[in-house]
Amino acid sequence: MRLPVEGQLPSFDGATGWLNSPPLAERDLRGKVVLVNFWTYTCINWLRQLPYVRAWAEKYSGQGLAVIGVHTPEFSFEHDGDNVRWAVQDMRVGYPVAIDSDYAVWRAFDNHYWPALYFVDTQGRIRHHHFGEGEYQRSEMIIQQLLVEAGFGTSHDMVSVDARGVEAPADWATLRSPENYTGYGRTENFASPGGVLPDKPGSYTIPAKLRLNHWALSGDWTMEQEATRLNTANGQLAYRFHARDLNLVMGPAASGTSARFHVLLDGNPPRAAQGIDVDGDGDGAVVEQRVYQLIRQHGPVTEHTFEITFLDPDVEAYVFTFG
Repeated sequence: MRLPVEGQLPSFDGATGWLNSPPLAERDLRGKVVLVNFWTYTCINWLRQLPYVRAWAEKYSGQGLAVIGVHTPEFSFEHDGDNVRWAVQDMRVGYPVAIDSDYAVWRAFDNHYWPALYFVDTQGRIRHHHFGEGEYQRSEMIIQQLLVEAGFGTSHDMVSVDARGVEAPADWATLRSPENYTGYGRTENFASPGGVLPDKPGSYTIPAKLRLNHWALSGDWTMEQEATRLNTANGQLAYRFHARDLNLVMGPAASGTSARFHVLLDGNPPRAAQGIDVDGDGDGAVVEQRVYQLIRQHGPVTEHTFEITFLDPDVEAYVFTFG
């Protein structure tokens, strides 16, 4: 396939730190095919892309490919270096990672998406890009083509991945619920009577019936621009959704603390529909600031009402995602 020149590889000088590698400059990468992957560790779309990027790094790193992850945070807690280091280790990211907490590398690439892939030839020229999930076979074929152009010998078989948990691909055929943030800055379809009280503690209730893709709160919460924080124990979030998976980005309001929660699906424990962060009775705990998979259905996917009750206060919820 014909790959035009889209520009030159920008500098990584704006990175605020590096993991798995000393700082890398253009001179360190000349002579290698480079794959640059913009990510942030709670992005469900990147999590589902990760098995392929991981596999490409493992397969082609000895054949002339350098994979560089650029972690550019979406949420404030993703600026925390300890959180990023934990994520890199927990998610088995073994290739070099530029920490881009000031968005300098993001701006240098004029990037606007998580995840994003940039394919760079051995002369430092960007030859292709891809935004979002998917096109994994095409992406790998481009890696192979750039390696062959550079004179590296490479096999033409495709990697095989066994993606599980939150990394498993979405069930696109049954997905009817888009992601939705819980902070007032970007939320949609908030259904608690009286609406939002921005940046103020408020007592919320859940209506008797929720429409598809609407959500509500019960209890004493403070809805902030980025997230919604529970002020007293036994607060609830409810969501009417149509998808195989329901995930929630959440975490304790203070590091080193935790909070117990209980999940219901249509008023009952999830049982076989439990996600990896919940037991069959619907019990779990918020410990880290990350993505929690709370529901994974097996069999026919239909519309359901999800409820989560936090038995302890000082929990922050950020965004619902579905798969």
